[in-house]
Amino acid sequence: MTIKQKLKDFISPVEEEEYLELTEKEASALSEYEKPHNRNISKIPADTKMVLFEPRSFDEAEEVAQHLKGQRAAVVNLHRLPKEYSQRSIDFLSGVIFALDGTIQKIGHNVILCTPKSIGVAGEIKFDYSEE
Repeated sequence: MTIKQKLKDFISPVEEEEYLELTEKEASALSEYEKPHNRNISKIPADTKMVLFEPRSFDEAEEVAQHLKGQRAAVVNLHRLPKEYSQRSIDFLSGVIFALDGTIQKIGHNVILCTPKSIGVAGEIKFDYSEE
């Protein structure tokens, strides 16, 4: 390894990601619903985790942010917070998500999904209250 390569690796190290691969036998045992529709979906990072939160105070939003920084997705149920604190929590988490280049989605009434950049989310939940 040359000095130039060592310097390049020191300045911008490249981390190798682990992926779980489905064997032919495992893939055939999956139901039609579970089978991946895309080749890239079968490669799931081995350390992907999701955490669930039901905060009772605004201070617990910082704990959600720590998990997001640790590359874990978070589902946050804001039902137990007063309206003004739930809005503050959403604003805070939106800033965290912006800094991490992640995504935030509403997945239910007072329920949000926060994901860092390393975790992709397929699909979309649409809320059409006019039909109810």
